[in-house]
Amino acid sequence: MGYQKETDFLPEVAPLIDSLAVKLTSYLNEHGITQPLLIGIHTGGVWVAEALRQKMQVNWPLGTLDIAFYRDDFSKTGLNPSVKPSNLPFSTENQHLVLIDDVLMSGRTIRAAMNEIFDYGRPASITLVTLLSLSGRELPIQADCYGLQLELPANKRVKLSGPDPLEFNLVIRPVDAEEPV
Repeated sequence: MGYQKETDFLPEVAPLIDSLAVKLTSYLNEHGITQPLLIGIHTGGVWVAEALRQKMQVNWPLGTLDIAFYRDDFSKTGLNPSVKPSNLPFSTENQHLVLIDDVLMSGRTIRAAMNEIFDYGRPASITLVTLLSLSGRELPIQADCYGLQLELPANKRVKLSGPDPLEFNLVIRPVDAEEPV
């Protein structure tokens, strides 16, 4: 799990999905988790979760979270017009969950997702999986499995587009711009 400096290089998604599938399988085996429930964070995390299920050839239940109402900047930014309802078609109580997102940076999206998950019940465990783990953490949240760790300058972000094909895009923002969770 290398730490790579960004020089306008963005990795291909497919090899990261392949690597992540191997890492997640190993992690779940090491922890004795045989029937996890998957939760993808809208939108990129859902795409990654679906790609992982296909690559791993498993049919584990998949739920989706839209964390818009759980964001800590909700009062500043208001409601995103593309908010979709969360859909967890299973009980989370005492279950082993795999929480999946495309990019982990500040940790605030994951914090919001965990807050929402606990409103549904108390899971036995949550395993965090992301395609990219970026520099810029603001909260003490780390992925259990990630495809690649990448260091970016303060004015650059990575956005996943998809679902077909899945690809990363570099977004350049003014350094003082308010960053969404």
